[in-house]
Amino acid sequence: MKVTVDQDKCVSSGQCVLNATDVFDQRDDDGVVILLIESPGPELAVDTRKAAAACPALAIHIEE
Repeated sequence: MKVTVDQDKCVSSGQCVLNATDVFDQRDDDGVVILLIESPGPELAVDTRKAAAACPALAIHIEE
């Protein structure tokens, strides 16, 4: 699994962080998503997919 984020599309909702705290964080100044792990392991796959699905801006992209 490879994860990428489009920070320009991010609307700072925080849904990614709520669903996958080990994979995503937010910048303190504006709340834009920060990708912590580009290739999360199998133990984080379910949460990472939930985070992508919950993103209102569709800013998270997953390649299998």
